Amino acid sequence: MPVPGYEVTEPRLRCVLPFQAAPAEVPLLRRAAVKQLNRWGMPVAPDEAELLVTELATNVVKHVGEGTSAALILEWSGERLRLEVHDKSPALPTLKKSGCAEECGRGLHLLAALAVDWGTVLTAAGKAVWCEISLRAGSACRRLERAVEALENYEGARGGIPMRGKGRESGLEVSAVELIADLLHWTAAQGYDPDDILDRAQMHYEAEAEAA
Repeated sequence: MPVPGYEVTEPRLRCVLPFQAAPAEVPLLRRAAVKQLNRWGMPVAPDEAELLVTELATNVVKHVGEGTSAALILEWSGERLRLEVHDKSPALPTLKKSGCAEECGRGLHLLAALAVDWGTVLTAAGKAVWCEISLRAGSACRRLERAVEALENYEGARGGIPMRGKGRESGLEVSAVELIADLLHWTAAQGYDPDDILDRAQMHYEAEAEAA
């Protein structure tokens, strides 16, 4: 079921993947999503989509409840890939400055950092959380903007004060190291291999750098 108010005027490809909210289902859903994107010939590496699918599905497990019926919708239209996860809970998540104990807040900061746009909306059955990835070859500038936004949000989450002037770049560098370390802790906690995540991120970066 499409989100109300979301109009599509270009040709689009759409796929609905139902799933049950459970930790064991998340990697299966992630693989199914990547398989579908490969079928479509998606012109970007699937790493961002994998991470976003994982985050969206994990939020359902944690905050709606295991065993809940949900659905992932993939929609490719023009220069954007849209991901929507529909569940039966009307409770909308909110983005806020989060401490280490607030996993939901941290997850939404990750969503905001990776996606070009994202949001939530109530539906007849519950709610949908959606995000969009840019497929434009020239999206590197937006990537840099998102990185700065994510680092500044991270500084705030750690209780730091964003620097200005000459100290800004060194402050962002320290935050980048700390954020990467936190993400590696998260990947290990989710059962992934941190070294594998780093290798994939490096491959993704190098492929985009070559394409640019």
